[in-house]
Amino acid sequence: MYAKVDLKTDDAYRARSGAFRILDLPPRRYLALDGHGDPNERPYREAIERLYSVAYPLKFASKNAGRDYVVPPLEALWSAPDMAAFTDRRDKSQWAWTLLNLVPDFVEVAESVEAVRLETLDEGLCVQTLHVGPFDAEGPVLARMHDEFIPSEGLRMTGRHHEIYFSDARRVAPKKFRTILRQPVQKEKA
Repeated sequence: MYAKVDLKTDDAYRARSGAFRILDLPPRRYLALDGHGDPNERPYREAIERLYSVAYPLKFASKNAGRDYVVPPLEALWSAPDMAAFTDRRDKSQWAWTLLNLVPDFVEVAESVEAVRLETLDEGLCVQTLHVGPFDAEGPVLARMHDEFIPSEGLRMTGRHHEIYFSDARRVAPKKFRTILRQPVQKEKA
């Protein structure tokens, strides 16, 4: 029997509040499910339930096959036609999202189930920080990341904004939410 694997111990899940960090991530496999609109509304919550209705049976099938792991935290990719929908206006009706749940390499995923698919995400070079507090208070942190830190390091944004949720919003007070904010980047051409 193998020891239980906890993917949260990986370096990609480390960040400090108030500090931006540059890291280079390898490709990773995720269960993925797409949607659009305000994450406070029913379709988003139902999508989370659908994602976990696939994630937990995979975990138990893997455990029964002799390789156990901790189901990782919920993650999401976010985009909007205008990034000000995240930083200034917080216009959630404009947001498109892809919910993610990291899958260990040793887990076999046969096919898509209920619109949940297996996707490889290759973000490469990224900037990330830890945000502590309500989701709606992320705007100023993202503005600093996008408008100050990234350009000051000679980088430019690529890919979709990525969040990793360490807190269960159903059980933790918003002021204690712990969320990694991640943005894929590339070096500016000289």
